[in-house]
Amino acid sequence: MIRIQVKVRPGHTRLELLKKAAASLGISEKEIKEMKIRKKSLDARKKPEIYYVYTLDIEAANEALLVKRRKGLSFLKEEEGYRFPDKRGRFPLSRPVIVGTGPAGLFCGLFLARAGYAPVLLERGKKVEERQKDVEAFWQGAPLQPESNVQFGEGGAGTFSDGKLNTLVKDKYGRNGEVLRILVEFGAPSEILYENKPHIGTDILRKVVANIREEILRLGGRIRFESKVTEILTENGAVRGVVINETEELAAGAVILAVGHSARDTFTMLLQKGIPMEAKPFAVGLRVEHRQRMIDQSQYGEAAAVLPPAAYKVAAKTGDGRGVYSFCMCPGGYVVNASSEPGRLCVNGMSYSGRKGENANSAIIVTVSPGDFEGTHPLAGMEFQRRLEQGAYQAGKGRIPVQTYLSFREKTMGGRRLDAAEGASFGPAVKGTFCFTDITDILPKNLNQGIIEGMEAFSRFVTGFNSPDTLLSGVEARTSSPVRIWRGEDLQSKVRGLYPCGEGAGYAGGITSAAMDGIKTAEAVAAAYCPAL
Repeated sequence: MIRIQVKVRPGHTRLELLKKAAASLGISEKEIKEMKIRKKSLDARKKPEIYYVYTLDIEAANEALLVKRRKGLSFLKEEEGYRFPDKRGRFPLSRPVIVGTGPAGLFCGLFLARAGYAPVLLERGKKVEERQKDVEAFWQGAPLQPESNVQFGEGGAGTFSDGKLNTLVKDKYGRNGEVLRILVEFGAPSEILYENKPHIGTDILRKVVANIREEILRLGGRIRFESKVTEILTENGAVRGVVINETEELAAGAVILAVGHSARDTFTMLLQKGIPMEAKPFAVGLRVEHRQRMIDQSQYGEAAAVLPPAAYKVAAKTGDGRGVYSFCMCPGGYVVNASSEPGRLCVNGMSYSGRKGENANSAIIVTVSPGDFEGTHPLAGMEFQRRLEQGAYQAGKGRIPVQTYLSFREKTMGGRRLDAAEGASFGPAVKGTFCFTDITDILPKNLNQGIIEGMEAFSRFVTGFNSPDTLLSGVEARTSSPVRIWRGEDLQSKVRGLYPCGEGAGYAGGITSAAMDGIKTAEAVAAAYCPAL
């Protein structure tokens, strides 16, 4: 095979792509035996000249002649896919216990199940089908269920998100590609294997999660829902099991802590047990909403009519040196009430696979570090989040609080006190109840000012970003875990047999990186133990 790169206009067909590839090689389409798309990205840097850029692997007649006569062409080396390590540890292990069924827990469980370990997965929430009903009822005004919500339940917090799958994690072992391949195996569209910024949407992701669950069960694993781990049992510096729902003991020689970034009671329990952890930096801010057509026009110009909903990614530095940037951008999406604790409110962004909503949203967040948390306690960042979320709940009286950028900017900068809806020309696209109200007292003033600095700077890249009618809602406080649970090179805590894993433990940030860390942790368990089943 030969790898080439070609550019084509939006709206092209596969036949047109084939013809472009043939022309690039100086052959006819009939001489191409196979064409595989390896990467697809959109180049909109020079509007109105917008192109899709494809990396293609071509199998053609007379490849040797093509390579010889055309400069820059070469044969592809055969690429090896990911392989789970063949080596097994020396010590037998019965059923490893995995705490949490977010991406890290599910992928760790799947790989251990395929390797013959028959893991037991413990999930404090409900299976995804039941969880979905609870979440939608909450959005329609039903009381919050603390164990079944946007944060807790099968699939983790990412289940009710945009389903973005891009990651900045360097990956020389092929785990990233393996995550995408497995998602396709269990129901995701094959396009995620080559799109530059793949996403699958919450509607498809829920089905994928359920299919992975069924595969783990088929392979002999167990998954227990509404089974909250309330204590880690240790003896002589090693794990010996867990306590479920404060009453039931379950013996285990290896426990994988794949809890999410919102498992605050679990963090508290672990600290009380002496598990080493520390507060870590993260970022907090507000969700911003614009009309999707405005974002499309800014990003694509006249080509917007034939292109999918546009995304953006923006970043800047504030005057006091903090980073301010967009996070979890959801084209055609919704702002969702993502609360998990009574009396506290946080928001997140979500979109379905089609991204057909009227509004675009993203979090505009400002970095915070342990110096902002009023103390050096390992859980100081967690308590900082809680204070912000309590302020958001009080501002909206339990509803998502919303304010126009005009009103927010004027009050923050000491100008006029305007009604919270002043300048609004469209309504928020939300999942959950909302109200227009003042949100300037939720975050510290310096963080509000940082958001304004960012909004003004970002308008240089996205026309209209700082429009007076931009809608802000809050609070976005759970961008990543507020703690890092210590682990060594063997991925174990100082308590032997305890494996902190994924986003909640502070080693991932998003669906793909969490799943990759789940695979990595499964490898570490296999390196220490052999299955004894």
